[in-house]
Amino acid sequence: MGARDAADAVPGDLAMARRLWPFLLASTVSLIPFTVFGMYLVPIADTAGGSVAEIGGLRGLGGLAALVVGFALAPLIDRLARELVAAGGLALLGLSALLGAVGNVFALAAFCLLIGASTSILGPSIGAAAADRFRSPAAAGRAATLVSATTSMMAMLAAPVLAVPGIVWGWRGNLIAAAVISLALSAAFFWRGWGRKAPLRADGASRMSYLATYRALARIPGAVPLLAVAMLRTAAFMGYLAYLAAFYDEKFSLEPGWFALVWSLSGASFFLGNLFAGRFLALDRTWLGPDKLLLAGVVVALVSVTAFYFSPTLPTTLVLTALMGASHATVAACVTTLLVRRSGELRGSALSVNAAGMSLGVFLGAAIGGLGLGIGGYPGTAAAFAAITGLALVFALRVRATDG
Repeated sequence: MGARDAADAVPGDLAMARRLWPFLLASTVSLIPFTVFGMYLVPIADTAGGSVAEIGGLRGLGGLAALVVGFALAPLIDRLARELVAAGGLALLGLSALLGAVGNVFALAAFCLLIGASTSILGPSIGAAAADRFRSPAAAGRAATLVSATTSMMAMLAAPVLAVPGIVWGWRGNLIAAAVISLALSAAFFWRGWGRKAPLRADGASRMSYLATYRALARIPGAVPLLAVAMLRTAAFMGYLAYLAAFYDEKFSLEPGWFALVWSLSGASFFLGNLFAGRFLALDRTWLGPDKLLLAGVVVALVSVTAFYFSPTLPTTLVLTALMGASHATVAACVTTLLVRRSGELRGSALSVNAAGMSLGVFLGAAIGGLGLGIGGYPGTAAAFAAITGLALVFALRVRATDG
């Protein structure tokens, strides 16, 4: 193997994890505050003096903040050292957790807003930073998907991990602990990033203007349809998850304790799908590249969501639940890989816009799914999510038609 081949080789996942562990740690911490909010919603609502619906509805503020901040700051993420941007996101995360621990309605509203804003900064910056650590496009794409795979793993594990310390010090203790960890990491990232410059443009030219960054992003091959696929995929999957417990309860009378296993199945499927799809894409197989795998993933997601609501038995429904998680994770890995490979020095901006679009997808999915449920029951929900996924398929075909 020559020197260039060695530089372009994709390391194994363990080797990558050893090199990227600060970014992987930051990705896990980013999920803690909102996980605590969801786990302890009932006692938090009691403390704040509001109903579960009223306090739970504040989570929508986080999605709104992520959408606005993600789009507004996207061109700026590539103008600073990645570690400094991540440090800012972690500091905002720690501040939000401290506000959440106050426990009144106004503090919780600020908590949700700041969580959304901080994650819209933190996620793209650590994903881009991880990708920047490697020279070859394949290795850079794998690094970014490894960060997202770690995030999806912690989305599954965060609740049980937090349950034990929560017994000792309650939900406030969990939030304060999250704040301490976030602020300590913020200081470490700031120390690491201070004095570093943003990644230079490949052509050595000066940085683009704010609006020129958006124009450059639009010119990246397949970027616009890729962002559309990500938003629509998120809408379909997050909308499906929003009504998953109610569906299992109504159709199979599944109690919350048993449904926790279903949720774990969905989370594990998503994690494994993201992990293995990202690893496969790093191998750079020409016979099944990211554009082809993206298309295959959307097709499987479309078939799965169409069949899910009409599945006659619990075992087949569980299989379809696993397929939904794995297929959507595969699509997510393909989108991240393609954006990182094609956007070059603009990968931070591209990932930021992608994250903002997915935040919008969370809102759209719950709203469209609820509309379908209100009009036609669960068959109406199936039609709504199938329509969203079908539209994603149209954009996936557009990605397939572009040259990387």
